[in-house]
Amino acid sequence: MITRRTFVAAAGVALGAMAVLPAYAQEVVKIGLVLPMTGPFASTGRQVEAGVKAYMAINGDTAGGKKVEVVLRDDAGTADQTRRIAQELVVNEGVSMLMGFGLTPLAMSVAPVLNQAKIPAIITSATTSAIMTQSDYFVRTSMGGPQSALPVATWAVENGLKRVVTLVTDYGPGHDIEKGFVDQYKKEGGEIVESVRVPLQNPDFAPFLQRVRDAKPDAVFVFVPSGIGSLFMKQFVERGLADAGIKLIATGDVTDDDLLNGIGEAAKGVITGHFYSANHDSPENKAFVEEVRKSNNNMRPNFMSVGGYDAMHLAYMALEKTGGDTDGDKLIEAMKGAEWTSPRGPIMIDPQTRDIVQDIYIREVKEVDGELYNVEFTKYEKIRDPNSAQ
Repeated sequence: MITRRTFVAAAGVALGAMAVLPAYAQEVVKIGLVLPMTGPFASTGRQVEAGVKAYMAINGDTAGGKKVEVVLRDDAGTADQTRRIAQELVVNEGVSMLMGFGLTPLAMSVAPVLNQAKIPAIITSATTSAIMTQSDYFVRTSMGGPQSALPVATWAVENGLKRVVTLVTDYGPGHDIEKGFVDQYKKEGGEIVESVRVPLQNPDFAPFLQRVRDAKPDAVFVFVPSGIGSLFMKQFVERGLADAGIKLIATGDVTDDDLLNGIGEAAKGVITGHFYSANHDSPENKAFVEEVRKSNNNMRPNFMSVGGYDAMHLAYMALEKTGGDTDGDKLIEAMKGAEWTSPRGPIMIDPQTRDIVQDIYIREVKEVDGELYNVEFTKYEKIRDPNSAQ
């Protein structure tokens, strides 16, 4: 593993040489987009790239008087590659910003690069709370930790679900989300019957779902990574939990827009909390969905895609505010406190934590015009990551 000290020793000379160049002298501003375009997490990369391209198709390729060029690199979901690619983009390509990072370890791996090069990195996907503490140059347009779980906990108690089992995938984001839900649920007066964690690799939910059924809760609260939801839903039905009167509540990862139609009938009626639905009713979202579908073989955008779209919006806003100056510290300052209306609704970058503040919607899976959608029916406004420093 390459330590931060090793990186600084190897790349410090090259990065130092770049630092003496006047940042604002560039006529082209390059943004390095680092995504898993191959491997098991390729769907994340595909969606984020679609969001980035949609933003540029709708808004053009200039900001702050400079032409914006996106340089896409595939890290295949491997942290060592992410760090190497980030270093190459800074040293060889001269990028002024980095963007992407499909998973928590991938985002974490670039912190030494950012701290040495002093350039912003906008996180489009990774959610673990601790990422933001690793570098003052991280900004996030995805979601911070358990943001989506808190409103689900509140909604559950308000709607008579007083005894719940939690079932989450056993890794960083799962732990964050489990804690966020449990803390809020208990605060609201609910009882956690049991907390179950499922392995990330090759999960077989059947024995864990049997434990849930045996506990006889009012509901099971679930978080699994995007892409695994279809397997979970299939086994949830096969194990007869719905027939036993156990309600399924979850974060929006479980009913990912990109995969929802493939899950089928089992998804109907599932209640989730999340920051984006392709069914969100706004002119901004209609234009976004239309552009993504038109340019990507009718692909439905999901929350990863809107994270990429908003990352580009934030980059453009910062360049406009600095007048095209690409000094990293000036760009970061320009991003702090930024507010705009996203396809997901109103959002803001917290000026203290550089993390996103956003509305979380409670949704139910319903059939709309022959397709399954997460249909929003209530919202909780301006939710922050409770793990962020205030």
